[in-house]
Order: sequence, then structure tokens, then C-alpha cells
Amino acid sequence: MLAPLFARGVTAETVVWDDPAVDWSRYDLVVLRSPWDYALRRDEFVAWARTVPALVNPADVVAWNTDKRYLAELSAAGVPTVPTAWVEPGDDWTPPAGTGEYVIKPAVSAGSQDTGRYDLADPEHRELAVAHVRRLSAAGRVTMVQPYLSAVDTAGETALLFLAGPDGLAFSHAIRKGPMLTGPDRGVAELYREERIDARTASPEQLDTAEKTLAVVPGGTDRLLYARVDLIPGPDGAPVLVELELTEPSLFVGHADGAPDRLAAAIATHLARRS
Repeated sequence: MLAPLFARGVTAETVVWDDPAVDWSRYDLVVLRSPWDYALRRDEFVAWARTVPALVNPADVVAWNTDKRYLAELSAAGVPTVPTAWVEPGDDWTPPAGTGEYVIKPAVSAGSQDTGRYDLADPEHRELAVAHVRRLSAAGRVTMVQPYLSAVDTAGETALLFLAGPDGLAFSHAIRKGPMLTGPDRGVAELYREERIDARTASPEQLDTAEKTLAVVPGGTDRLLYARVDLIPGPDGAPVLVELELTEPSLFVGHADGAPDRLAAAIATHLARRS
């Protein structure tokens, strides 16, 4: 991103969000990129975001989007989402009757950390699923339980990237992510699971679902620098929302011609609004 920003007369520095030596007020714009270590310190991260004068995306968006319970709000607004059961800390949880595969993860998470896939036809998996929920509950974390969408094993997951333009967010490009969850949560050594990424052409149905999702974001999208809408085909083949990434997404600008320049232009647009 440095070269296309420099070409527009924009000087950029990479700094760390929790570095106490940084004076955030000296920047004309602060762009959130990859603070994936926030998940276990979300309250601290949200409090920090509220102190940054020129943050994009804005602090109230960060607060809303870093807790995946926003999916319930989007579902209530008519967005097709993965069916999700929410388990509050201290609540008992029993695996659904019958068989089927399920994904278990915390409502506050990044990089597929603390996330597992469980086949309830396997007695060992049922026990491990219960243990996973109890582990998250003991740590005071809200748990999400979702049916595993098997289409991800073949079609993969599609991420649609939107960047700010003169008239608000505009579609930029799309990528395909291959399946990542192979079984129960065994821990991740790094900040995130490795992803297999390929360029993808978004279908009209995917674009329509993404637009419907963005249309109901609280506060509107005109003030956003970027948005990533992650979709997987549901049982009937229609796209359903997995996540709406407004805080710390990989934007995959290296996988689409012109994408780095479009992101630089989006940043310049936000700078111009603040001048």
C-alpha cells in the first residue's frame, strides 16, 4: 500500500495499537488493518478505539462488529445468515440430538482461533464439543454453535470486498477461501489459521446478498473505509452470511488487479473528507 499512497502524496506509517508511545492525535487518519490480538482483550481494544480521533472504521463500528452477536441483529433484519445458537457463560449446553457437523467458536474471536468442527455422529466429538463450550464458558466467553455448511468443502467461502469511493462503499473484488476447519479445536500456534486464497468472480446472487447485508449496518456505510462480506452457499445453494468484517479484515488486495490503488484512493477519499 505504501507506493500507491505515496503516489497520492500520502505518507503512511505502520504502528501497533497498544503501543503507549504512539501519539494518535498526530495522524490525519488511522486505518485499522490487522490487530488480530484483540480478541482476548476486547474491552481494552474498544476503549482504545474510542480515544483515536480519526479512526476508520469508526470506534462505534469497532464496538458493534467485534462481537459476533451482531449476526443476530442482521438475521432479524432479514439478512440470510448461518443459524446460530448462543451460549452465555454459565449456561448448560447439550449437543443437538441426532447427527450432523457443527462449528463451535467464541463470539469474540479472530483468525479462527478457539474454533472447532465436530461430527456429532462420533461420540468422542460430542464429548469434545461439550468440553469446548465449557472451556469458553469458564473463561467468561459467549459461545456460538452453528451447523457446518458442507458446501465450503467444495465451493469454498467467498469474501466480497467493498472500498470507499466518492459515493460511498463500492464493490472492489472477491476471493475464494478454501476450507480450514478439519476437526475439533486443537489450538493455533500463530495469530490465525493459514488460508488458501484464490481470486474469484462474484455472482449476481452473492453481490445481492452482500448489498442487502451492508444496507442494514447500523449508522450506514457512508463513513466506512472498507467492508468484507463472507458468504457460503447454504443447503439450498443460496449464499448465506458467515461474517461481516468491518474491523480487522484481510482485504486481499494482492489478489485483484488494481485493488491496492483502489484502497489507496479510498484512504485519500477519507483524508479529503477530514481536510
